[in-house]
Amino acid sequence: MAHFAELNANNIVLRVIVVSNDDCLDSSGNESEEVGIAFCKNLFGSDTNWIQTSYNGRIRGSYAGIGNTYDPTEDKFYSPQPFPSWTLTKGNGLWSAPVVKPNNSPDEAYRWDESSRSWIEES
Repeated sequence: MAHFAELNANNIVLRVIVVSNDDCLDSSGNESEEVGIAFCKNLFGSDTNWIQTSYNGRIRGSYAGIGNTYDPTEDKFYSPQPFPSWTLTKGNGLWSAPVVKPNNSPDEAYRWDESSRSWIEES
């Protein structure tokens, strides 16, 4: 099965659908993202914008989820920014806190506190 994400004009994922591999085959029998996109546009309208995503993360970094953003420069999907102070690490598409999370044992848990921009140990 192939998975395709519909994007809005700002490259935000609106939905993700599953498409049969048979509906993604070109005339030579090879899987083609372009054929899959054409299939999606045929189903949902020629004015829709689709891109393939990979459930196992083999392409575009991670599986697209509703509300995620597609970065065409990096050719990756990334999740929404969890806190205003966090920055996106280009290359891996992961968000990083401005302060490194303390190394914790299995008995310790921390949560991010945006107002103090620090990790707070939970008891």
